[in-house]
Amino acid sequence: MRRHDPLTLAGVIQHQAETCPDFTVLTVEGAGVRADETRTFAQLWEQGQCLASGLHRLGLRPGDKLGTLLANHAEFVDLMVAGSLLDLTLVPIDPRTKGDKLVYMLASVGCKAVVAGNYALAEVSAVRAQIASLQWLIGLPTDEGKATAEQLRAMDAIPYAELAAGPAQPEPLPGASPDSALELIYTSGTTGDPKGIVMTHRRYVETARSLPAFFGFQTDDRLYSGLSLTHANAQLITLGTALVNAIPCVLSRRFSKSRLWDITRQYGCTNFTLLGGMTTAIYAESPKANDSANPVRSIISAGMPAAIWEDFARRFDVRLYEFYGAAEGGLTGNPPGVGPVGSIGKPVASLDYRLVNDAGEDVAKDSHGERVGELLFRPKDGTPFRVEYHGNPEASARKCAGGWLHMGDEVREDRDGWLYFVCRKGSGIRRNGDFINSAFIEKVIAEQPEIDDVYVYGIPSANGVPGEKDVVAAVVPRQTVSLDVQALYRICRARLEANFVPSHIQVLQQIPKTASEKPLERFLVEALASNPEGVHREMR
Repeated sequence: MRRHDPLTLAGVIQHQAETCPDFTVLTVEGAGVRADETRTFAQLWEQGQCLASGLHRLGLRPGDKLGTLLANHAEFVDLMVAGSLLDLTLVPIDPRTKGDKLVYMLASVGCKAVVAGNYALAEVSAVRAQIASLQWLIGLPTDEGKATAEQLRAMDAIPYAELAAGPAQPEPLPGASPDSALELIYTSGTTGDPKGIVMTHRRYVETARSLPAFFGFQTDDRLYSGLSLTHANAQLITLGTALVNAIPCVLSRRFSKSRLWDITRQYGCTNFTLLGGMTTAIYAESPKANDSANPVRSIISAGMPAAIWEDFARRFDVRLYEFYGAAEGGLTGNPPGVGPVGSIGKPVASLDYRLVNDAGEDVAKDSHGERVGELLFRPKDGTPFRVEYHGNPEASARKCAGGWLHMGDEVREDRDGWLYFVCRKGSGIRRNGDFINSAFIEKVIAEQPEIDDVYVYGIPSANGVPGEKDVVAAVVPRQTVSLDVQALYRICRARLEANFVPSHIQVLQQIPKTASEKPLERFLVEALASNPEGVHREMR
């Protein structure tokens, strides 16, 4: 039997299948409406080989790009293993993607084949003719849509089951090398066209191997995530950690704030990850008597608002591990009880960092011993940071100009060296000369029982002052209530500084979000203009 390199995903799964074959490493919970999907290491190895052989028979070869439009399914992980065995590069795409954006994401990297859940098949079929490289469309039937084998063939789609049915190819599959691309992880594209970050096997495996020590995971932990596997957070912190270190994980097909704590209780999950937009939504849920009765030891958070930090931890009886990082690299951490509330921590020991101004010059400390600037990282040994955006050398060079990784975020450093996230560079809310921390506004609104979700953002100020913004609170009322907007304004007026009171309250049925649960401001801005009846001002 061929031995696959231990720094590739195929090598990891091969080793785990030999040493702990019956270990159930993956559970995709059924949300009470379907059976759970599970995988042992032995099943991942077997399914991966059969699927790789099927893809090879189809015509896929090393270096080819395989797109996926899938929610979190066990088949997603099978495909990752198969891709590693065949030396393919997976291109995971949010299954909600459609139209020109979908064309761009598939065509710009030259996807040869796409595996789509039946809930995304129609969107791929609609643009198929515009993607010259796309030769094969593979359909995965699910309980979310009707797609028999006959219906799939009518769409010129190959049933997934036919490829996965095996048998495994008798001759050895080529396998990947550590420095070949496992995946292209797309950026969110909130500020332009999304960019495909090249995630090598080596980086995936080595990063996943290092995370238990960084986050304090134990062998008896059970990790959970409701984030999409199209996002680096779920890929590395949850799934990658589970696969590489033999720690069981549970995934939801999609994030559900209302079921979150019940899921942790049902499956005994001891840790899960949150991103900033998710925390406020969870906090906005009506308090329950059993909020603190859960098995969760710690939450890995990226963007816990300081305004709700302590209340959140107390209400749910959890410890918060705040961290900061990006799919491209860079990492800071604030372990529970170590650093100040609100801090993203300090960089890992292997990284140097800088805070620079717009001219790229190091920012000096002020009279209080603090400084604010864009955060940059570089390995301590002086090795230039390297990021590769597929097919975009100019963006790659800009991201690592001067050998430093430019995070694109404004960060404050206090006199003791603790770092605090301020805002995405160029996107902060400044009103009447003051920086507005939106978390305080979101906390006040989220605590109201009639609010289901809230997100605060800024738009160019009506007074025309350059750099100034008006504050917009986008809110989603609970379905069973009639929202009194003016009463909400009165609450904001009573509990917030005058500068923090929203200029507009925008009432929506839902807040559009990325696969990482990040609100999409550009769509909110569009809705602000196209649906004026849903936008309210304070009546005084």
